Amino acid sequence: MNYTEAVLSNIDKLVGTLKPEKELVETLKRKFTKKEFKVFTAFENGLTVEEIQEDLKDDEDRINEIYKAAIKKLNQEKVKKELIDVD
Repeated sequence: MNYTEAVLSNIDKLVGTLKPEKELVETLKRKFTKKEFKVFTAFENGLTVEEIQEDLKDDEDRINEIYKAAIKKLNQEKVKKELIDVD
């Protein structure tokens, strides 16, 4: 999975360049809850809701809520600033 592409496809407006992949993953792990990170990664890897449900033991509505919360976090200005490479 390419986290850079995943983040870029879910952020509405980004000013600057994203951090390198490894740093990007660490920032996402810090900003997301463990479940948000798992669900975000699973969706971006192309897993179905059913496959994610099996792994997390949550219902479909809850999985979708978690994903929406992760996307909402990605679009918060303070989170976007942490995803940007300042070099």
